[in-house]
Amino acid sequence: MVSMEPVVDLGTGVMRSRLMKTALFRGMVVGFTKATFFDHFVAGRNHEEAGEIVKMLWNDGLSGMLDYGLEHVYDNVSCDLNMEAFIQTIESTKLLPPSSVSATVVKITAICPVDLLKRMSDLLRWEFKHKSCDLSWKMNTLPIFTDVSPLYHTLHKPEALNSEEEKNLELAHQRLHSIIQKSQEANVPLVIDAEETLIQPAIDYFTYSAAILHSKDDSPMIYGTFQAYLKDTKQRLLCAKKAADKMGLCMGVKLVRGAYMSTESQIAASLGHNSPVHNNIKHTHDCYNDCASFMLNEIANGPGSLVLATHNFESGKLAAVKAQELGIGKDRQKLQFAQLYGMAEAMTYGLKNAGFQVSKYLPFGPVEQIMPYLVRRAEENKGMLSTSSLDRQLMKLELIRRAKAAIL
Repeated sequence: MVSMEPVVDLGTGVMRSRLMKTALFRGMVVGFTKATFFDHFVAGRNHEEAGEIVKMLWNDGLSGMLDYGLEHVYDNVSCDLNMEAFIQTIESTKLLPPSSVSATVVKITAICPVDLLKRMSDLLRWEFKHKSCDLSWKMNTLPIFTDVSPLYHTLHKPEALNSEEEKNLELAHQRLHSIIQKSQEANVPLVIDAEETLIQPAIDYFTYSAAILHSKDDSPMIYGTFQAYLKDTKQRLLCAKKAADKMGLCMGVKLVRGAYMSTESQIAASLGHNSPVHNNIKHTHDCYNDCASFMLNEIANGPGSLVLATHNFESGKLAAVKAQELGIGKDRQKLQFAQLYGMAEAMTYGLKNAGFQVSKYLPFGPVEQIMPYLVRRAEENKGMLSTSSLDRQLMKLELIRRAKAAIL
């Protein structure tokens, strides 16, 4: 159903309609969503249900990345509540088999007010364009921009952070620090998700400064996310890795294709600029494969760790072959593959059977809380499933086999 764009358009339209304010209609939609899309793409409504999915995956030789679904917030009270929710997720891993959870996932937009992230990103962009700009609040970090990075969001000199904003920034740092401390106690790495380029500079700043502050010699505790559909990703990755090596930082990288294509194109067009996203899917695939190859070479011969999050069969095959050639295989601290729960099952188990560490990305939370995630996932990826039909082909063959077995 998700591979058919008209179905996705109808579903997202219904979820955003005024009818959703009607209790009866909303109850029907939530019930249908729970029984279909939610149960297929989401690991459960709470930690207990997600934990059962983790155990099921662990019995199959897979791990899970726990992602408690939270939306953007704009006030400190909501940020504090979200921090506690993330910490509870980390604490829940202690009740599960050791190593069954390969990471927990955090969105900076859930623990730092989004308006502050926009202000920080503006200032960081301005500082990059005007080297004389001094940001008193800025801590040690890795390179956030390159000469080809999109800077059009900040056209005029932004005002410096006021005292209240600096206080809110310190509170956000404290929240992230508390989450990382719990991750270290549970010995479960933390993956920080990437978002829109409008606020990504601030997210990268939080990621890099925290990684430097909490660095470990042998393996990274914090993984930053690079989105290969952006034109500047390869250059940013190379610059960040070079700087990390120079300071002796074991860098954790999660490589994805990206999930905000529509948003990026709309914002760029509204400001009179070309989209920061590659012009076609081939360029995105090439960028992903180039970045994966670069990182595989890096971790084979030096420090660092890589999560290759992909549903693309060719990308997975290329990376697996290269990893085997470089002698990277069952070393969990060096490389693992990841796919979304409910997607690319053939690829997941194929990589696992080839001897690689593989995780399923497990979003979870109350149905109504997760519905915005499902809407975004459907909108940003509609059509993607139609181009990756291997799972459907295999399921069709299995249904035919079962039907024949039942008749005969």
